Amino acid sequence: MAIRKIRTIGDEILRKQCKPVKEITPRITELVEDMFETMYDSNGVGLAASQVGVLKQIVVIDVEDGNQYVLINPEILETRGSQTGPEGCLSVPGKSGTVTRPEYVRIKAYDASMEPYELEGEGLLARAICHECDHLNGDLYVDKVEGELEDVTPDEEEGEVED
Repeated sequence: MAIRKIRTIGDEILRKQCKPVKEITPRITELVEDMFETMYDSNGVGLAASQVGVLKQIVVIDVEDGNQYVLINPEILETRGSQTGPEGCLSVPGKSGTVTRPEYVRIKAYDASMEPYELEGEGLLARAICHECDHLNGDLYVDKVEGELEDVTPDEEEGEVED
């Protein structure tokens, strides 16, 4: 496993559409492992493959609920309700903004073995899923910020959604 370089805002790869994964290869397995290590090293709760320079529909999430989630080719099936709160992004370091997301989300995806499954999430997990799925479409949370982006210190970032 290795820590990969996180691409930051201004890098054109963050605005590109990711391609579906067709099969699990040793390189995909290594990428998923590296993504978790990179995310943990940066104190994030989610990371999309495009953030480490790979245009594949792969997301990893760990919102500290006792589960690690691998979402390959995720597709949002249903959303309900709304939640508004601070959000940050590992690709937009030192910034935070208020974003409204669904309170509940249900998706279908493939796991790290390409087995299909469905996942339901509420609260922080729903926010993280939506944030990361946006990355796969080349969208950044800064496009959805209500009001202005704010500067935050590393201590303040710890309490927010950071992918």
